[in-house]
Amino acid sequence: MAAANREYRDRLFTFIFGNEEHRDWTLELYNAVNGTDYTDPDEISFTTIRKVLYMGMHNDVSFLLANEMSLYEQQSSYNPNMPLRMLQYVGSLYEKHIKEHRFNKFGRKLFELPAPRLVVFYNGTTEMPAEKTLLLSDSFRTQKEPDIEVKVRMFNINSGENPTLESRCEPLREYTWTVERIRENMASGQAVEAVDETLEAMPDDFVIKPFLMAHKAEVRDMLLTEYNEAEAMELFREDGRAEGKAEGIAEGIVEGRVEACAENVAGIMANLGMTVEQALDAIGIAPEERAQVLALLAERDIRAE
Repeated sequence: MAAANREYRDRLFTFIFGNEEHRDWTLELYNAVNGTDYTDPDEISFTTIRKVLYMGMHNDVSFLLANEMSLYEQQSSYNPNMPLRMLQYVGSLYEKHIKEHRFNKFGRKLFELPAPRLVVFYNGTTEMPAEKTLLLSDSFRTQKEPDIEVKVRMFNINSGENPTLESRCEPLREYTWTVERIRENMASGQAVEAVDETLEAMPDDFVIKPFLMAHKAEVRDMLLTEYNEAEAMELFREDGRAEGKAEGIAEGIVEGRVEACAENVAGIMANLGMTVEQALDAIGIAPEERAQVLALLAERDIRAE
């Protein structure tokens, strides 16, 4: 099987809030989340992991500001494993930070690190609370207090769920309007038409409209890719049920169907531009069951570069 080589394609959330051209929107979002009032967008230094390595290490938006390293992820499906993923992202970003500053991890001097702020913005259709804290310790099967913890704040950004957040960040409110309008249009029409209708119907006073219209073809491609991912995930799940895999592909591993699962993961990577990690999460493969699939992918040299 051919390797899944491709460039990582931004999602709309990343395009809006992780863009050097509009660090003011990133700052507005940061202030809304943290209740702060910073005014200088130039103080933001983006650290988003762009180079996709083996095992698909990338994140949506990350940046340094006020001695903090903020990691923002957008999710249209609830993922309780985000603390683990965030831990991996933070480790990768710290490693980069240490190299850039030529810190000696083995030295006797304590060096300073930016404090991590981990946030998920959820806009899926499954009902979720306005705000929820996800903990890495929820994955541990022990009654003892662990020696490590990772906390991730998850905000439900669907309309009306977080009015304070919406009122403090106009680009976020407009992003939510865009996603929800596309979702409505797609329910009654074709994907391409739904995206175009949404962009054309966007109110002229939206601050993000000139930027999105200036990059209309690229934005359309992003939105269609996100729609196709969601549709493909449902098809994979339906296929798993039709084959009697109980909970789909995830439990298919237990039944010895590692090869079929690896084929699906590779197909998602190649056709939808997802990373290994995203594909595994999307089809519901539990963390403790992934080793066999990853081993087979490595054996076939399936990687994202």
